[in-house]
Amino acid sequence: MEKDAKIYVAGHRGMVGSAIVRELRCQGYTNIVTRTHGELNLTRQDQVEAFFAEEKPEYVFLAAAKVGGIVANQDGLADFMYENMILEMNVIHEAWRNGCKKLEFLGSSCIYPRLAPQPMKESCLLTSELEKTNEAYALAKISGLKYCEYLNKQYGTDYISVMPTNLYGPNDNYHPTHSHVLPALIRRFHEAKESGAPAVTCWGDGSPLREFLYVDDLANLCVFLMNHYSGNETVNGGTGKELSIRELTELVAKVVGYEGEILWDTTKPNGTPRKLLDVSKAKALGWTYKTELEEGIRLAYEDFLHNPMRAER
Repeated sequence: MEKDAKIYVAGHRGMVGSAIVRELRCQGYTNIVTRTHGELNLTRQDQVEAFFAEEKPEYVFLAAAKVGGIVANQDGLADFMYENMILEMNVIHEAWRNGCKKLEFLGSSCIYPRLAPQPMKESCLLTSELEKTNEAYALAKISGLKYCEYLNKQYGTDYISVMPTNLYGPNDNYHPTHSHVLPALIRRFHEAKESGAPAVTCWGDGSPLREFLYVDDLANLCVFLMNHYSGNETVNGGTGKELSIRELTELVAKVVGYEGEILWDTTKPNGTPRKLLDVSKAKALGWTYKTELEEGIRLAYEDFLHNPMRAER
């Protein structure tokens, strides 16, 4: 990408989109186009058509999405499928119709089968059934990825996709029931510390294994891939390292400074037993992550403390 190329970042107010904007500016890109949801509703085809016809961005980072944790996904299956499917199809289609040079679609590691061989390679996509708790979201993301692939094959576009592992960092969602596991733990342990609660109860039994990537590292990968990768197959974004949810809770409690007891509610779902990405493809392209988990959690907690309104989302 040329430094003065017109670059549209869809979803720039979210955790991923805002990190991509930071990374682009840090690398000297000067012509970044953004729109708030109030200015441009990506689920409205007429609005997306008008935006692309007027702006005609040369490059697009599609980071906009309706996201949430296990509870949000289970409670809103239809909403998660519809909103994600319609917004990504609108953006990708109009990018193609208006001659966008390159588009990068951001998905999620939940697109891979529930019991995929670990670590999960990009090639395991659609080889067996998905995790039921987020199946609707995964199906929408798979559709976006495949639409990019099919446009490449039919029309010769250069549209790529990246599949990040579990993300965390600045501008995360700390809602008590609709957030992902790491920000939810930050909020829960912070509130327990502030109130002097003797114990914190966490969902499941703590056995699932998870991988976490600091969002600024993902943003660095996204810009790297836009400049250095073309292909129909997606690229995994992660660290290649995993830990149990039990170990994660202990680490978050340590960073937050909570010294009470950690209890487990085994009547609540665990989710997928293991989700570790094979990141050898990104490494072979010349990219590796920079931020270790404990340092990343410290940075995320600092962001939480300095941005209290985010806890209300």
